[in-house]
Amino acid sequence: MTVPKTDLKKVHRSLYTATANPGLVEAPELPFLMIDGRGDPDGDGYRRAVEALYGVAYAVRFALKKAEVLEYPVMPLQGLWWPDEGREFSYDLTRDAWCWTMMILQPAEATAEVVQEALTTAAKKKPGLPVPDVRAERLHEGPCAQILHTGPFATEPATLTRLYGFLDEKGLAIAGRHHEIYLSNPHRTAPEKMRTILRYPVTLPSA
Repeated sequence: MTVPKTDLKKVHRSLYTATANPGLVEAPELPFLMIDGRGDPDGDGYRRAVEALYGVAYAVRFALKKAEVLEYPVMPLQGLWWPDEGREFSYDLTRDAWCWTMMILQPAEATAEVVQEALTTAAKKKPGLPVPDVRAERLHEGPCAQILHTGPFATEPATLTRLYGFLDEKGLAIAGRHHEIYLSNPHRTAPEKMRTILRYPVTLPSA
């Protein structure tokens, strides 16, 4: 039997495509694996959380392929970022004050049963990681404004300034958390070639 194949990046092409010019995109409700944390993304806590998240994501992929349900590539890492004091996200804040939810999009076939099996498998393979903190959750952002940032993370503020200008020009209000989609692997890509989509859910102006 041939295992059905798909690429969620092609299925949801608009959510993984952006340009250096700000634009709007509709983000429907979709299933994710998520893990929460707080602190510097260069810190050990963040590294261990992301490793646990990927461990579960690959366990889900393996389980679906083994059951001949679906074969697909694991999707890029995404992150929601916000400050721990309820203020708007800012790069001027100390990185220790950053809260985050790291996420990986899942196929619809990743049922609660499949995810639970993957959690058990990943916990056995990675006993020192916070695998039990990984959860399945759906996210619906609705209308969003986004822009593609090319370069190291440290230069994102300049790109965000252009996105904020677009929001002002179009009369859009931020309605959710700072969202980043990492299209490049930071361990395999030169900093100046890194590609990251920067996104905010927005409230559209009244007609």
